[in-house]
Amino acid sequence: MQIHPTISGLRAALAANPTARVAFVPTMGNLHDGHIALMRQAREHADIVVASIFVNRLQFGPNEDFDKYPRTFQNDCARLTEAGVDHLFAPDEKEMYPEPQRYHVEPNPAHTDILDGAARPGHFRGMATVVLKLFNIVRPHVALFGKKDYQQLMIITNMVREFALPIEIIRGETSRADDGLALSSRNGYLTPEQRAEAPRLQRQLKWIRERITAGEHDFLRLETEAVAELAAHGWQPDYISIRRRSDLHPPKDAADGPLVVLGAAKLGATRLIDNLEI
Repeated sequence: MQIHPTISGLRAALAANPTARVAFVPTMGNLHDGHIALMRQAREHADIVVASIFVNRLQFGPNEDFDKYPRTFQNDCARLTEAGVDHLFAPDEKEMYPEPQRYHVEPNPAHTDILDGAARPGHFRGMATVVLKLFNIVRPHVALFGKKDYQQLMIITNMVREFALPIEIIRGETSRADDGLALSSRNGYLTPEQRAEAPRLQRQLKWIRERITAGEHDFLRLETEAVAELAAHGWQPDYISIRRRSDLHPPKDAADGPLVVLGAAKLGATRLIDNLEI
């Protein structure tokens, strides 16, 4: 695997194979098995696989964990090499932002001011800005993103469509631990006791999916009961919500689908998110 700290270095390496099909998997590092699954899936769609590691300051709020976000570069490189990644783009902040980023992508507020966007103002603006910049640097034919960050995936898909970018977005299934917990770089913040409790979020989402599949139509009751169950076990829920997959807005009824149930809650100081398609 070739490691490129500069934009010019990566572009020169990719230019050596001008007819090759390129797949791209952007990350912030501290890689887990979910990331590696995307890398392996990328190989199925392209001749060359490019990954990136960049902890993007623009998508962190003032009281979030930018400074303490886990940075495990050497271990990440070993895992990417084993997964067969061809090129790693690993810039520092000066390379990505040689001057203050004054131009930004402003996603549709109807898609950003809800759910995670309501809890993390400005997050999706910073995320969309850096993803568009990475797309312009790598110029991939396909890019892969996991379904765990469902709202992020929707925003990126819409951005690619509305800007007419020649990139196919491929959705990777959420990777989970044996007990159902969605894999996340932030899971490492959990204490052993919190880690044992953490799968409860997915269990509540599964319970809602089962009730809807069985014919339950009172979505508000299901959401309220699931939030109360989390709170009763020491969680600080942001939301559990049943939404349309297409735009993540509330459905009119059970037929206004297909649907997805999403949840986000803090367990101690760690914020966990998850979702299940219905």
